[in-house]
Amino acid sequence: MKEELNNPYREAAEYLKAYVNENTETGIILGSGLGLLADKIEEKEVIPYSRIPHFAKSTVIGHKGNLICGKLGGKQVLAMQGRFHYYEGYTMRQVTFPIRVMKLLGIKNLLVSNAAGGINTTFKVGDLMIICDHINMAPNPLIGPNDEMFGTRFPDMTRTYDRDFIHLIEEIASEENIPLKKGVYVGLTGPSYETPAEYAFFGKAGGDAIGMSTVPEVIVARHAGLRIFGMSVITNEGYHFADDFVNDGKDVIKAANEAAGKMTRLFSKLVSKI
Repeated sequence: MKEELNNPYREAAEYLKAYVNENTETGIILGSGLGLLADKIEEKEVIPYSRIPHFAKSTVIGHKGNLICGKLGGKQVLAMQGRFHYYEGYTMRQVTFPIRVMKLLGIKNLLVSNAAGGINTTFKVGDLMIICDHINMAPNPLIGPNDEMFGTRFPDMTRTYDRDFIHLIEEIASEENIPLKKGVYVGLTGPSYETPAEYAFFGKAGGDAIGMSTVPEVIVARHAGLRIFGMSVITNEGYHFADDFVNDGKDVIKAANEAAGKMTRLFSKLVSKI
């Protein structure tokens, strides 16, 4: 069973070794509208997902579908310009496949970003939120046979988001005069946006922002022993429903793009310090 599980990951990793610098320790996942951060990566090699063995195809607006190797903040990085989602019809194994490939390539740190709806009533469109914890409302990606090569059967999730990374980003944001929020991210499957009652429900449950990604990747990264930092761009205010309010995917991308510059500065400096 182990050999069967490992082969696809190994095949993808072997293909990518020709492009990925052996000193690369940080992987980055760029969510909806945030692929613009990839433009800041220097000395880059762009590899379409379609060329990588066993990689899925990104079908969502705002997700270009490239793996980018290069330098950010003076350090070697491996960035996903677009991710895969459970709602696209992929299995959780396909959604999280790149994380284990990164692990085989020597990645030690994973930085994740996403677009999210604001549950916390103090959040406004364009705010950046440090993810300090999450609530998982999707199928757990570790269900099924456990591969001990990647991690233990029951990984601890007590301190999933690295506290040293959070402290660093807070220091960087202070230096850059970029205000930050901090909160709990609720991960749902999507693809429908949440109802007003669902926003209220998850707010009462302790959620501050809500989205359709990130948590499966983080669980698998934690299982594999990676250090994790996560950040959400608040792209709509889910607590405020006027009579003419509608959630719109184009508005989400627009808000995410407008915040991309701030996130790029923060992620670049964080990478340089870890």
